[in-house]
Amino acid sequence: MNTNDFKIFEAVAAHGSFTKAAEATFTVQSNVTARIKSLEEEFGVSLFTRTRKVQLTAAGETLMHYCKQISQLIETAKRELSGNDQLIGHLKIGCIETTMALKVPGLIQRFNTTYPDIELEFKAAMSPALIHEVMNYKLDAAFITAPITLPDLEQQLIKEEQLVIVSSGKYETLNEILQDPQVRIIVFEQGCVYRARLESWLSYQGIINYKSTIVNSLEGIINFVEAGLAITILPLELIEQYYPNRKLRTFSIGKELGSTTTMLIYRKNRNQDPLLQAFVGMYSSDPDIL
Repeated sequence: MNTNDFKIFEAVAAHGSFTKAAEATFTVQSNVTARIKSLEEEFGVSLFTRTRKVQLTAAGETLMHYCKQISQLIETAKRELSGNDQLIGHLKIGCIETTMALKVPGLIQRFNTTYPDIELEFKAAMSPALIHEVMNYKLDAAFITAPITLPDLEQQLIKEEQLVIVSSGKYETLNEILQDPQVRIIVFEQGCVYRARLESWLSYQGIINYKSTIVNSLEGIINFVEAGLAITILPLELIEQYYPNRKLRTFSIGKELGSTTTMLIYRKNRNQDPLLQAFVGMYSSDPDIL
């Protein structure tokens, strides 16, 4: 067993594939298979399920926890031996589409100013997928929409946002929209909290005959709405700050459906990770960063 075995183990867990792990670690699949088998023989447990999808077993999750600690200790030793106190490493952060498109550039700039040797990698997805990847060590942390009740996850409140119905500027009132024989909406794919809120709002209005169009691009959604092809629901701040000159109109809805909370989540057993805590610490010291 050596540290490279652990890197291969982490790669398999991150990619859910022996083949992709081989590509990521610049080796061949047979070597990945051999190294994982060696680790399993060393510890006397199965580390991965080998069905349609490769996933960590309970024993694999335990080993992953210690792998992260070992990596932290090695990096700490390197810093102390070199006399360099600067944190060095890599973090993979998940976020929903609106955060990715509008907030991440500024976030990277501010983080890099303080921690120039920590590389940030971002991935956009829906909240359920992000939660799954944090739980399976594929992401170090993620910005998601609340609520969430998993006991293994730490949660930090980032901000609360007001959601509004967004339509083309040609509409003066919501009644004009609702009187259409078939209301048209444009939304992200299933799993998006904005889509769920819009569908719930329509249901409260007694509207069940509506047509959905799925576009997995924020700019695409804005273009469709501005053209009068559909309505959507998005954070008011997003519209006011980034699309003030577009031909759009916003309509407030009730507080129950018209407010959402963004949380930063990460696994509780990562609490001692100095890189992750540096990232989390940004929001404790500056809650307005997002």
